[in-house]
Amino acid sequence: MFFLQPSTTKLKTSNLYFFFLLSCSYIAMARFILLLSFFLVALAVGVSNADSSAEDYWRSVLPNSPMPSAIRDLIYPSKAAVPAAHEDKVGSIFFLEQSLQPGTTMTLQFTRTTTGASFLPRQVADSIPFSSSMLPDILSRLSVSPSSEMASSIKKTIAECEAKPLADELKLCATSLESMVDFAKYGLKSSNLRAMSTSIAKAATPKQKYTITGLNKVKASELVACHAQRYVYPVFHCHTTTASAYTVSLSGADGTKIQALAACHKDLAAGVEEAYKKLGLKPGSVPVCHFLPQDDLLWARV
Repeated sequence: MFFLQPSTTKLKTSNLYFFFLLSCSYIAMARFILLLSFFLVALAVGVSNADSSAEDYWRSVLPNSPMPSAIRDLIYPSKAAVPAAHEDKVGSIFFLEQSLQPGTTMTLQFTRTTTGASFLPRQVADSIPFSSSMLPDILSRLSVSPSSEMASSIKKTIAECEAKPLADELKLCATSLESMVDFAKYGLKSSNLRAMSTSIAKAATPKQKYTITGLNKVKASELVACHAQRYVYPVFHCHTTTASAYTVSLSGADGTKIQALAACHKDLAAGVEEAYKKLGLKPGSVPVCHFLPQDDLLWARV
């Protein structure tokens, strides 16, 4: 009995020490969870503030222009965003302007070029190199493998951005929302602008037949077109154009309703000269048209 007493006391002391350590662990864990909660809340607020800041910027500089879906989707990207297409499946299909009338049926597939990433703040976008001579540095900064498809897309996009503009054309590759707005104002010599884009209720639409159910011509003698490029973050190839434009209501075979933008050219913009050849027409003889994918934009004076 007398020899068991010290062991019992030692066992009780060990138990107390164990419970003490366990209590400290729970306290430390509780503190960690609390700090993590504060961090996540702060992060969410930061993202929310960035989003609201972009929307506030839009409202402040373009009070007379509702925000088109092409811009809104980049400020508030969907978690279920459709993967970017490797090719423009609707903008490369040309047809005659006379085909733009109610009852006309076309087989189309509307796709996105952007990857679903949000706009970068201007100061961040401007700090990232955007030049063919800096391609290795660009790939390194953006953590893109030189042998990847994205690396090829980046190289192609920059090359197209560095290509000389057409005669009487102004062009810029905008790497931020602010630079796009600034270029549209400069190209159209006005601060009172409106922006338009193709609007589709569904996140993804199949290739199918669409019927034109209505259309309206955009009243503008000059436009700025901004075409989304395949890049790690949103980049738009913007240029002035004298093309005419239409807003076109389309009804798909599956019931999908689309408010699409169509541009009709008589110039020799990229892809248009080849379209004349495919249609067997003399370049510039009659307007040839194409629909704009849902992440492209047209700017016009109000």
